[in-house]
Amino acid sequence: MDILVGYATAHGSTREIAERLATKLSEAGLKAEARSMEAVDDADAYNAFVLGSAVHGQTWLDPAKDFVRQNLDILGSRPVWIFSVGMPGALRGPWRRMADKEIPVIVESLPGDLSYRDHRLFSGVVVRDQLPVTGRILFHLLGGRFGDYRDWDAIDAWASGIADGMARG
Repeated sequence: MDILVGYATAHGSTREIAERLATKLSEAGLKAEARSMEAVDDADAYNAFVLGSAVHGQTWLDPAKDFVRQNLDILGSRPVWIFSVGMPGALRGPWRRMADKEIPVIVESLPGDLSYRDHRLFSGVVVRDQLPVTGRILFHLLGGRFGDYRDWDAIDAWASGIADGMARG
């Protein structure tokens, strides 16, 4: 079974998560490939989808939303899992607890009536140079810390769950 692990990334963190997911799915005996959604010419060539995007302003990046919009008919007839990559792990205190409230906002911003089996919000990498000066100040005032917050064990466990879901059909 061919699985597209499609991604839209701003600085590379989401691409690396997608590559890890594709590797873990392949290790589970599935044929999976990670590709930028912008580089997918024929979505109909895939039997299942794991789609993810970096989150900016509580929404997926435009290339990811465009892919979903353009392929909604295909996605609606096949198994789909989605993931978002943001910065909840970089936040502290009450701001970190608000991450769960961001999930419905992200999902509601997706185009059309996308049907999916599961959605995960993963933390990514937050680097000082990725934010403008005012963004750095706000991030610091909110208690944010720069760094790599990807939880590879959680990502691997999710990939195992997807592989199990594919095996069950």
